[in-house]
Amino acid sequence: MQRIIQWLKQAEATLDDWGKGAWIVAMILGFVLAWPVGLAILAYMIWSERMFCCGHRRRRHIERARGTGNAAFDDYRAETLRRLEEEQGAFEGFLDRLRRAKDQAEFDQFMADRRNGQAGEPQSA
Repeated sequence: MQRIIQWLKQAEATLDDWGKGAWIVAMILGFVLAWPVGLAILAYMIWSERMFCCGHRRRRHIERARGTGNAAFDDYRAETLRRLEEEQGAFEGFLDRLRRAKDQAEFDQFMADRRNGQAGEPQSA
């Protein structure tokens, strides 16, 4: 059983290296040889999203998450990513405050117009 799982993982990695076309060829061959095999490959392609996007992008993302073996570079990368996440949080907070200020100004304008009796009248451009 372990050999079968290892062989399937190796086949998956090989097909990923060759690209989406290799997956499609494997699926067609599966249908030709035995339709349940082709159906299983099609289901796996859909389930693993290989049918819709490039699997290489996902693998590159996973490789980026792992260490490079160079401790200094890994520390630098971790610190840079932490700093960028902090900046992203601060920027999102700024945008939230900006939206709230704009909403408050619009609401204040609406209330002022309402007090002046202009709430039901269309504004002229």
